[in-house]
Amino acid sequence: MRNTLSCLFILISTFTYAQNNNAPSSYDPHDIKITGYLQTQFQAAQSPGISSWSGGDFSENSSSRFMLRRGRLKVDRVDKFSSVVFQLDGTQDGVRIMDAFIQFHSPENKSLKLTAGLFNRPFGYSIVYSSGHRDFPERARVFQTIMPRERDLGAMVSYKPNKIVPFITAELAIVNGSGLSAKDYDSNKDIIGNLSFDFDSLANSKLKLGFGASIYKGTVRSNTTTYLKPIENGFDAITNAANENHNFRRDYYGANLQLEYANSFGNTTFKTEYVWGTQPGVAASANISGFAASQSFGSQPAGNLYLRNFNGYFFWFTQQIASSKLTAIVGYDVYDPNIDITETEIGRPGNNTTAGDIKFSTLGYGLTYALNGRLKLTVYNEHVSNGNTMLTDYQNDVKDNVFTTRLQYRW
Repeated sequence: MRNTLSCLFILISTFTYAQNNNAPSSYDPHDIKITGYLQTQFQAAQSPGISSWSGGDFSENSSSRFMLRRGRLKVDRVDKFSSVVFQLDGTQDGVRIMDAFIQFHSPENKSLKLTAGLFNRPFGYSIVYSSGHRDFPERARVFQTIMPRERDLGAMVSYKPNKIVPFITAELAIVNGSGLSAKDYDSNKDIIGNLSFDFDSLANSKLKLGFGASIYKGTVRSNTTTYLKPIENGFDAITNAANENHNFRRDYYGANLQLEYANSFGNTTFKTEYVWGTQPGVAASANISGFAASQSFGSQPAGNLYLRNFNGYFFWFTQQIASSKLTAIVGYDVYDPNIDITETEIGRPGNNTTAGDIKFSTLGYGLTYALNGRLKLTVYNEHVSNGNTMLTDYQNDVKDNVFTTRLQYRW
């Protein structure tokens, strides 16, 4: 029985670590090891200058572009007691730090790990899942909004009872809450908890199953005496001297599921994740696009806080074609930054709504071709939809579809 559990743990470890950003390339002791990947792509947008979550906004007069989406260089080292990971991202916009953390563990038992530094927030599935292994070009809009660039500074404890129940992982982190920025704009810290289950060998080794739940408890400091409270079909402005310097709740709850089945036609996968909660934001304006109004803050937010109740989710489906190197991919995601209002009420005079309250959905489909173990070609088309509102620029569906052709090399 012990040997069986050990083998199962090794399988799960191999499957998880290769795709988990909060881990070195391997936990086997080794000296400096360098890994990484480069993604270069061409994109065509439906209109020039659109706001987009598919690699960033397009330039004002441009509807097509070549770009380096990601250029990751990861350096790690592992010994008996600890590991260190340092990762850079280089694109046409410059070089920036993506990961920089140290992990400690007992040499006899690696069930308990302590991590400190800059790392992925341990929330749900897609945040921690590596972009170098993901079949879809980008994460869902909701996760890009509430957790931009995925990382934060802090400390984390991880527990994986290898010899008892190796399919369980529990994580608890305390972070600044301001993302990659070292300038935490208040003294409060955010708490993240994650519990995941990974069964890597079911139904005669043909089925892999994973699922989990997460919670995020945080705050955002108000810089003004007024905040916007959600009411039916709008917001009510609440002004009080006590609101300035008050920390308003920023709470998320999530659940996720992953299935992979090896069949005679080729591997089939289905993945889904749902998240909901309260997200403090600001009003969309000439300086802040509607897409960014509900985004999490990397610095002290200026202006009045809007307290929005939101939800979002995605479905990812992939099907390997006839056990070949081709895989068909279909994705659908929805982000509703304000579940307390219908689209037709957004922009109504007097209800304080803005473009930051608009619900968006994205249907994507395409193909990937694994030329070899390192080189992969992705062709993907996205149809982005929004409901009709009373706002001048959003009375009809915005023409913001995006087509992407990407070439990735991983080493």
